[in-house]
Order: sequence, then structure tokens, then C-alpha cells
Amino acid sequence: MTETRITLIAGPTASGKSALALERARATGAVILNADSQQLYADLRVLSARPNAEEEAQADHRLYGVADAAEAWSVGRWSRAAMAELEAIGDRPVLIVGGTGLYFAALTRGLADIPAVPDTVRDQVEARFAALGEPAFRRTLGEVDAAAAARIAPGDRQRLVRAQAVFDHTGRALSDWTAQTRPLLAPGGWSGWVVEPDRAALYARCDARVEAMVREGALAEVEALMARGLDPALPAMKAVGVREIAAHLKGETTRDEAIAATRQATRNYAKRQLTWFRNQTPDWPRVRPGWAPGS
Repeated sequence: MTETRITLIAGPTASGKSALALERARATGAVILNADSQQLYADLRVLSARPNAEEEAQADHRLYGVADAAEAWSVGRWSRAAMAELEAIGDRPVLIVGGTGLYFAALTRGLADIPAVPDTVRDQVEARFAALGEPAFRRTLGEVDAAAAARIAPGDRQRLVRAQAVFDHTGRALSDWTAQTRPLLAPGGWSGWVVEPDRAALYARCDARVEAMVREGALAEVEALMARGLDPALPAMKAVGVREIAAHLKGETTRDEAIAATRQATRNYAKRQLTWFRNQTPDWPRVRPGWAPGS
């Protein structure tokens, strides 16, 4: 791969991308810039597997634990913060590391300034999808946004609904909105990797990570969040593991059931991330680090 000052290291949770980034940062003096939506939150050090104090001391880390759980950081807000950090970093090499696909999309393809779609509009479109079924719904979408109808993969209900909801709310095709975007990073000014381990090994790693989180205080972390009485719709409150552990703390499930549910939610999250990166970054080189599950 061509060496560039800015390297993007993407991948699913528990894939080993943070360890890879730290290894490279120690060798090159690079700054590590967070591109993980959960690791932004100060309240989620354990559940997000954020770098610990010892790891942070080994390299310059930026945008880790900078947000309070009461805040709702969007892709746009992260993008503005990331670009400000890149400007402040200057000519030093940078490793942008994380698992939030939309952050990487904003950097490499651009971020459309699309007005937020009200829940009422989205609910109406969801009901229309349920009534019509995907083939008929896709045909009706094609009448107002042919590019989206052709581009969105079969079975991707969420993106089909979003494309129709954006048109219903704005009167303008989602494809028209996105066509006007420009990447935040200059083409040719960055290189990208995806850390993509074998799926079975990744799932084993996810399970081991959940066990480690429980030992390191995940239950206490969720208990502290619950004590704040925050809106459950906030991003931090929807982080993987929060709902599952909260159910146990409220007496709705046993500790073992909560751990099992968190394992499953973590594996599901990793699977969604794998799918996103395979579909959205097919030309990025893949890295398969030689770690063993639980190591």
C-alpha cells in the first residue's frame, strides 16, 4: 500500500484494530484519532473497550472519552471535531481508527447535509413498506429516486425506507442530496485498511471481550448511567451492552442471562460492521492479524 500521512484503520469491534494502531503509532510516532462513536463517550470506557490509561500513555490519542453521555454526537459533529484535530496535528502522521462506518464514509466520500426526517414520516414509510413488500416498494422508490432504488442492496429495508422518507420529507431525492457532497479528505491524501479476521475467531473474541468487560466493571458503569436518568434515546444509552445489563440491574434478568445477551448483541454488532465494510470499502486492503481468541 502507498504510504500516506493519514491512514484509516477500520474494522468490527474486537477485531484487533486498536492494538494494530497502537503498534504502528509506537513505531512511527503517529497520532491515533478515534473514529468509533461509542468510544467518544467518557461514560463508556469499559463497554466501548476504550484504550486504557497505559495504552493512551504510549501514543497521542485524540477524541477518546471527550463527550458526556447526555450529549448526542452526530456524524457531522464528529466530522467537524476530527477535521479540527487534523488541522491541529499538522504534518505528523495520523491513524484514524474505529468501527463506525459512517465516519469513514464522511471522510472519504463526503457528508450530505440532509434535513432530519421526522419520526412520523419515517413511521408512515415503514408502514408502506410493510404493506407493499420490498419489490413493490422498490418500484415506487424508483419513480422518485431511480439511483437509490438501483443502488441499495436486496434486503436492505433500512436504506430503502430512508431513501423514500427523505424524498417524502424534502421533496428531493436522497441521491440528489448525496451527489453534492465532497470528501473531507483529499483524494490520494489517505490510505485505508480494514481489519477483517475470520468470522468464527472474531465471534470468539467478542465473547472473550464481554467476559473481560464484566470483570473490569461493566455492571457498575451501566449502573452509573442508569442513576443519571438519561433519555434512553441518547446514543450512549443505546451502546451495545447498556440495555442488556440494565435489564439485569432492574431485576428483569439474571446476571448470566445479561452476559449471554451482551455476548449475542456484541456478535450481532460485529456482523453488521463486517457487512458494512465489505459492501462499502471493497477496494481497501484487508488485514488479518494473527491473534488468538481471548488473547
